[in-house]
Amino acid sequence: MDKKIDTIALHGGYKPGNGEPRQVPIYQSTTWKYATSEDMGDLFDLKASGYFYTRLQNPTNDFVANKLCEMEGGAAAMLTSSGQAANFFAIFNICEAGDHFITSSSIYGGTYNLFGVTMKKMGIDCTFVDQDLPLEELQKYVKPNTKCVFGETITNPTCCVLDIEKFAALAHNNGIPLIMDNTFATPVNCRPIEFGCDIVTHSTTKYIDGHGSSVGGAIIDSGNFDWMASAEKFPGLTTPDESYHGLTYATAFGKGAYITKATAQLMRDFGCIQSPQNAYYIQLGLESLAVRMPRVCQNAQKIAEFLESDDRIAWIKYPGLKGDKYYDLGQKYCPNGTCGVMCFGIKGGREQSIKFMDSLELVTIATHVADCKTMLLHPASHTHRQLSDEQLKEAGIPADLIRFSVGLEDPDDIIEDIKKALEKI
Repeated sequence: MDKKIDTIALHGGYKPGNGEPRQVPIYQSTTWKYATSEDMGDLFDLKASGYFYTRLQNPTNDFVANKLCEMEGGAAAMLTSSGQAANFFAIFNICEAGDHFITSSSIYGGTYNLFGVTMKKMGIDCTFVDQDLPLEELQKYVKPNTKCVFGETITNPTCCVLDIEKFAALAHNNGIPLIMDNTFATPVNCRPIEFGCDIVTHSTTKYIDGHGSSVGGAIIDSGNFDWMASAEKFPGLTTPDESYHGLTYATAFGKGAYITKATAQLMRDFGCIQSPQNAYYIQLGLESLAVRMPRVCQNAQKIAEFLESDDRIAWIKYPGLKGDKYYDLGQKYCPNGTCGVMCFGIKGGREQSIKFMDSLELVTIATHVADCKTMLLHPASHTHRQLSDEQLKEAGIPADLIRFSVGLEDPDDIIEDIKKALEKI
């Protein structure tokens, strides 16, 4: 039976048997007991499936990962301790020192720093590109050692919509996968795998959790990319792994190869595991995700239209507005709504934008975004403050940009708070 996303959000990933807990259980244990040494040894050799140490895998985490996998239409998935860890694992699972990848420049500041600074120290180079360039121009950035292409479905904080099919074509024309961060759209509003994306990541801290209760991340593999067809590019997946007695992931695990390698190698060595308690909170958030997202988008549309009509607002970007540059792409990839996040600037520049923020009462200043409560921040002063003015410009982030994340409050109350703050400046 093919189930709709609302049903999967409630019933996916966990199938309790007779007399078993109706809700996903929290397996708050570091280790598991086995009867014989051989039973344990088979797990360490990846000859058998099961659990032996929570740093690698935990049943609670797997139940939640499987639900997300179903919602995205993937083949295998895993949870990580944060969205940042998910993006690092997603790239590092197929890149090593001497490799290169291409990424949109319009991505979250923390990811920009991870790719452009930290991973460069590890010998992995990346090229930041304007995601709106035509395919033939993007092709010029591909190198012989390019291993993947990365982008965000809806960029944070610039609210640009990625042309998924174009980026998928760029990747597949060169025998490499497309990796996409789908945090803002969520699988409720966009399933990138259906448009050619190979690997999806999430910061589950955002809409998926929805209540600011737990930090987490996820990686979902479509299972569609043929690693053996580009075997020379991905030796980590297509040649024997001596740390597992010469096992070759692509041949041993098929569609589960990528996630198995990320678990067996990266989670083993880096230990960025999601705690089972936090996974449980994510599970609770997922159950209402399909109900929350339409309301968030409805509220955001009303707020965006108000801001667009107010002459004290210098500019606004929200893909739901018909005059927005990304309206058509938003309709194509997210026909039921994009997200609740928008960005705008106040007339008078950076100082006036900051004064406006400080004048709000209902809407709170917070580093968080994509939550059930409305909040905002100033990226140039907060999330992207590590970027130079030149890097801010390259990332498309004006100094006056306010990231505004609409929640589930009555939209008229949010508008009233905005009006009062505007009057104070």
